[in-house]
Amino acid sequence: MSAAETLDVLRDALRGRYAVKRLIATGGMGSVFLGRDITLERPVAIKVIVPELAASVAVRERFLREARTVARLQHPNIVSVYTAGESDGLLYFVMEYVDGEGVRARLACEGRWNDGAALTALQQLASALAYAHAQGVAHRDVKPENILIERITGRALLADFGVARAWAPGPGMAIGSPYYMSPEQATGESTIDGRSDIYSLGLVAYEMFAGTPVVEAALRFIWSARRQGWAISGRRYHRRGQGTVTSNLGTTFRRRAKS
Repeated sequence: MSAAETLDVLRDALRGRYAVKRLIATGGMGSVFLGRDITLERPVAIKVIVPELAASVAVRERFLREARTVARLQHPNIVSVYTAGESDGLLYFVMEYVDGEGVRARLACEGRWNDGAALTALQQLASALAYAHAQGVAHRDVKPENILIERITGRALLADFGVARAWAPGPGMAIGSPYYMSPEQATGESTIDGRSDIYSLGLVAYEMFAGTPVVEAALRFIWSARRQGWAISGRRYHRRGQGTVTSNLGTTFRRRAKS
């Protein structure tokens, strides 16, 4: 189904409640449209899941169940979900519109973040995850693409809570983003909890401070070290001027892992 056809179906499905304006983003799991709440006169974002993922009855039921769970989450650093539904084979959910940019876009444009800005955003994201985990909800797909930064306030928000779980194909099957998966999620373990999100946030944190994903950094370091005949030691890979931050970050996550 083309973007224009999807737009027509959405407009029919949401007529009288939301005015659907235009396509604003696309991703691996679907497309996002800008809309407007007619009654409350506020902008909203409407995410439509790609039809291939929505083909299964079991997946559709799981998606709507997860959407109801996520809609109960109320936290300043979690993108709110207002409603969800199905129409003509399309699954969609209507959520809070964030006027800003994603962490991925900022990394692509600016590279590594200022340490202070990164720490502030990470503290907010950790607070959001702690709240969600206390409600028994794990995100399962914490990555730069699912983190938004509000333009005016600089507030960091997590989006797409529970979406990865809705598409989980079954025990032993992994779904998510390989660069940011915890080991247990990558091997398809069925009992994933909040600790997996903490692991993923640590990988995001590294990328914000270093400007490159852990996987890419590690591969480049090993390749360079072997070319020059160095002994490979993780302690040798540091960017000048950020040793204190990365060391403290590593200590924090080691302590979390032990506890």
